[in-house]
Amino acid sequence: MSKVESKLYIIGAGFAGQMIAEDIKRKKIFGKIAAFLDDDESLIGRKIDGIPVLGPIENVASLLNVNGIDEAIIAIPSAPVERIRQIYQTLKNNFLHIKILPSISQVVNGRAHLVQAREINPLDILGRTPIIIPLHESLAYLKGKRVLITGAGGSIGSELSRQLLSGGAERIYLFGHGENSIVKIYRELHLLQNEGVGEKAAVVPIIGDMKDKEYVRFIISHTRADVIFHCAAYKHVPMMEENPVAVIENNVFGTKNLLDAAIEFGVERFVLISTDKAVSPVSVYGVSKMLSEKLVLQAAKNTSSAQSFMFVRFGNVLGSRGSLLPIFMEQIQNGGPVTVTDKDMVRFFMTIPEACSLVLQTGGVGQNAQAYLLDMGDPVKILEIAEQIIRFSGFEPYKDMEIKFIGLRPGERLYEPLWLEEENPKPTAYKKILKLTTKEPETFKLDDLLEKLRPICIFDQNQKELFRNREKLIQILREAIPTLDEYYSEQQNQGKHVDLSESVKVVL
Repeated sequence: MSKVESKLYIIGAGFAGQMIAEDIKRKKIFGKIAAFLDDDESLIGRKIDGIPVLGPIENVASLLNVNGIDEAIIAIPSAPVERIRQIYQTLKNNFLHIKILPSISQVVNGRAHLVQAREINPLDILGRTPIIIPLHESLAYLKGKRVLITGAGGSIGSELSRQLLSGGAERIYLFGHGENSIVKIYRELHLLQNEGVGEKAAVVPIIGDMKDKEYVRFIISHTRADVIFHCAAYKHVPMMEENPVAVIENNVFGTKNLLDAAIEFGVERFVLISTDKAVSPVSVYGVSKMLSEKLVLQAAKNTSSAQSFMFVRFGNVLGSRGSLLPIFMEQIQNGGPVTVTDKDMVRFFMTIPEACSLVLQTGGVGQNAQAYLLDMGDPVKILEIAEQIIRFSGFEPYKDMEIKFIGLRPGERLYEPLWLEEENPKPTAYKKILKLTTKEPETFKLDDLLEKLRPICIFDQNQKELFRNREKLIQILREAIPTLDEYYSEQQNQGKHVDLSESVKVVL
């Protein structure tokens, strides 16, 4: 019995679809292209390089003689989310695999490549249509520069590095302490380059720990980095509530090490990635990011006229490692239930590519000692996202797949504000980039607070009794940060938060 050959359908007969077809024909290993599917009446019925154009998409998809192993590639990078959602619904029952090209902002100078196509996932049909930012133009400031990304193996860091391929940088340094994640993005970038994506920057992996002050000095001095995007951070809120010393050591003192070295060795631009959890923080992680923001603004006062240090704050990104989307997907694959904290919990969301494009743009147009906020749109209910992901996976919420409410975990709140009232965000000349009013902290002096925290995080022979003393660390932070103290007091009154004075002091 002869083997049935799979067929490939390209959804979209425009420039991107035609380039994908050329790529497939050149490689000769991806099966036969059966047809283009398109809604453009001027193309329907024609042949492009011998490939018929069928349409409209909704009318013909269900009529195709598919055999259960055929694949489709959605090659319409300019399509809004609503249209991608419609196309997916039309295709999902007919094809074994549905792949998609990235948004138009990732398709640089009219070049689309098969290697950029990936399996469609809920990110592609959830939320709003991302803003289109012409990367080649917004990254012009990085032409010929040496760019270092901390936390380059993480969700934000790795996407920044992908987009940086289009910026004409001389070198891209991938700095991180996780060997496996750095290897993964390093190999991916080389694959993209080999397939013609972006420009020929040298990509250099660097394994190290930003908590090591002398090593950080060595790296910044020897790489001669011009621009640093600081993405590295411990970020999982409940986990960091269990490990408060570790998060302050890494996020605060690690950031200070980078800033000190950046000033010393003349880094031109330093961009900190921050979070809404830094606003009126109620978790140690939130405090660590708030202090990191303050450190950047303080460092900016000590820079030369040729340097610009700033931070960019935004809310949740859909699909980041350890975030709700991959957790929901894993729960669904395991048969449920899907766990939601509270039916009323809301968050601001943005896709990773959109957030990274805006961060890269801000890095070029931002000014020294300034704070920026990405416009996240309207908040979204976590429950609604859970229901949409369940439906994407082919199930009906509450009928085929249970949703279980588990309650707030330590350090969480139902709503995360994006700014303080006094920060008064104002529009800039750039869409979805807002500028914040900055001010000195009123309840503590930054240098004094760091000196109190230092012997807890970094061993000091003269104060060795303080080393890793999490009870003392929490006490110091509560005295300095009123919102943290109020939250802890409320939790203790409700019997929800661990009283460290009465517990076994695990000194992590």
